Amino acid sequence: MELGLFRSWNPRQFAIDLGTANTLVYVPGEGIVVDEPSVVAVQLVNGVQRVRSVGRDAKTLIGKTSEDIRTCRPLSDGVIKDLDLAEQMIRHFIEKAAGARAFIARGPEIAIGVPAASTEVERRVIQAAPLNAGAREVWLIEEPMAAAIGAGLPVDEPVGSIVVDIGGGTTGVGIIALKRPTYSISERVGGDKMDDAVAAYIRMKYNLEIGLVSAERIKKEIGSAAAGAEPEKIVGHVGGRDVTAGSLREVELTADEMAEALQDVVQQILDLGSRALGNAGAEIASDIINHGLVLTGGGSLLRNIDTVLRDQTGLPVRVADDPLRCVALGAGRALQDPDYRTQLHASSGAI
Repeated sequence: MELGLFRSWNPRQFAIDLGTANTLVYVPGEGIVVDEPSVVAVQLVNGVQRVRSVGRDAKTLIGKTSEDIRTCRPLSDGVIKDLDLAEQMIRHFIEKAAGARAFIARGPEIAIGVPAASTEVERRVIQAAPLNAGAREVWLIEEPMAAAIGAGLPVDEPVGSIVVDIGGGTTGVGIIALKRPTYSISERVGGDKMDDAVAAYIRMKYNLEIGLVSAERIKKEIGSAAAGAEPEKIVGHVGGRDVTAGSLREVELTADEMAEALQDVVQQILDLGSRALGNAGAEIASDIINHGLVLTGGGSLLRNIDTVLRDQTGLPVRVADDPLRCVALGAGRALQDPDYRTQLHASSGAI
């Protein structure tokens, strides 16, 4: 792996939300400059695997490639599974974020979010990808903490706040006060598990096999966390292959059917939130009762998930103003704040 990609760039700071489904890159003073799927397409050329495309271009190839081309996600459940492809993907996104920069001798500092429950080995792997691509220093911040900062919660005050960050691979819950997490937890459940559940439900009920891209699309269009919650019937259509006949056909789905398909995944997320609340101290619990709970991440956009979480916890629940970007924004702000930097875990040099 070639090192020193960043050596010709300005000494800059970048924050990365390296998600299972999407990767975002934040540049101080510029905001989010990259927001693309965490997908890499590789092609076998003369027996050698070469990257063909990354991000949005690669995602368009899912399920549509020939035998010599495959698409893959370097991350699964919030953890890097293919370090080499993860390095090349990060390399591509950071190069895109940097653009044309003046030539200098040192690489950038990078803050990157990690699941709260990730192991030390998993954290070292996450650090290794940008370091091996040439970063000067890599700082890790737990995703619930970054999400709370990015959502604008009063995390620097003596007030307890709670955030539920529902990502593609993991859902993390953090209780924060005075710039420190007092309790954090995460599990490998999120948007990807929802897509799997939708595809499995359609196969079981309609004997129809659909791809995960189609499952994700219909989830976004008519997905719901609660049956009977809509004043009007909401429907959508999805096409696939009949498992028995082998023919192609399309079915109509309702939001209530989607709620049935997603009920187990949604319940896992609700249980995770309840478990975190059970570990809140008495004074922080009082703050949470007064101020409520904030949802971030792509999963927070699932219709009615705030309602079911409110009904289960009895707390006020709201979705952050920019839920998809909270982790990247929060990681960037933490990197720029000396008080946060003292508690972030950093590594320098190539691994």
